Amino acid sequence: MSTIDQQFVEYIVKSLVNNPDDVQVERTIDEKGVLLSLTVNPEDLGRVIGKRGTTAQSIRTMLRALGTKNDARYNLKIVNNDNDEQYTSSENTPKNEAVNNSSDSAVENSSSYAASARKELAELDDLDI
Repeated sequence: MSTIDQQFVEYIVKSLVNNPDDVQVERTIDEKGVLLSLTVNPEDLGRVIGKRGTTAQSIRTMLRALGTKNDARYNLKIVNNDNDEQYTSSENTPKNEAVNNSSDSAVENSSSYAASARKELAELDDLDI
């Protein structure tokens, strides 16, 4: 059973995203107040955060208004579940090997890009303008 604050955040976020079925709001209570952890599809993360965090800040502002009504202090945490494999603790698992291999190929791609960019800049330096 979800509470009014969870339903509130779910309603707002589901109307923003392309994958509303992937929206999850978890609620925890501690000494600082109520923490709502929002998890969305990685494709929708930018849509929920917005440019320079404006959309996320707007959701937090509306939550603050709800907190004023309910005499509660709400905090919203947007969880990035895009790179879960990188945060595993053991390094001998196949997941980490796959992550390390993909990061190695990314480094190779960026270094080849950097090398080609340096070459183009060197050619531009040779021009007499």
